[in-house]
Amino acid sequence: MTTKHETYYVPAQSIWPIVGAIGLFLIAFGAGSYIQQLSTEQSSGGYILIAGIGVIIFMLFGWFKNVIDESMAGLYSAQMDRSFRQGMSWFIFSEVMFFGAFFGALFYARMISVPWLGGASNNAMTHEVLWPTFEAMWPLIKTPDGTTTEAMPWTGLPLINTIILVTSSVTLHFAHTSLEKMKRTPLIVWLAITIILGSVFLYLQVLEYTHAYHDMGLTLESGIYGNTFFLLTGFHGMHVTLGTLFLLILFLRVLKGHFTPDKQFAFEAGSWYWHFVDVVWLGLFIFVYVL
Repeated sequence: MTTKHETYYVPAQSIWPIVGAIGLFLIAFGAGSYIQQLSTEQSSGGYILIAGIGVIIFMLFGWFKNVIDESMAGLYSAQMDRSFRQGMSWFIFSEVMFFGAFFGALFYARMISVPWLGGASNNAMTHEVLWPTFEAMWPLIKTPDGTTTEAMPWTGLPLINTIILVTSSVTLHFAHTSLEKMKRTPLIVWLAITIILGSVFLYLQVLEYTHAYHDMGLTLESGIYGNTFFLLTGFHGMHVTLGTLFLLILFLRVLKGHFTPDKQFAFEAGSWYWHFVDVVWLGLFIFVYVL
């Protein structure tokens, strides 16, 4: 008795992994150079950073196009679909660990380092030697050189952005429900609204950063509070940017009628990622802005 095995599509060699590696290198090198050159007249690091982002966007669209073409050509089997689901699940898990590291750094700074430096646990001598005028409080808006910055309040733009992201999760859910019911017009409308909300979030975050830098004196050089604030919100903003691009590609595919209720994992993957980004923001909003 013979057993029938599913065919497993093996793609041809691709240039996209090396293109992505080049883009990531340009982003890392450009960002590092830009930060080092902030106090000088040189600005080549910013151009390199922008070039790296452009390469990554080019890679995303090119690689996605290859995968889409393979899928529409019927080259993927049920086993391939399971592989995609496992891959996306592990990717989101790695993102959970990524943000977990930054939230862990925030916890360590607030709950361990600050009390320790403030003289807790019989470390009064350390307090007097390292930073005699230190006050054990959070947010830590005073630096050793005497500079004082403002803490970003949770009201205003952060609260508006929270409402926007929560609303975007709802609209994306409606879009997914419309897809499962094969209602194309509501699907297009709800997905377009989600993309607009994501874009508005990014625009308001740019305004928030501008306000922080120019009006509040809150920068990456503002001690541990400034570092954790910009690292957490900045990396989250990067993920929102990638998520918005992901949804934009899905929107273009919807316009071409690519998805059906039985064949829609790409849309599900985009939904998973977007909802994950929204959940991360809720934790970020509570622990960075509110508490």
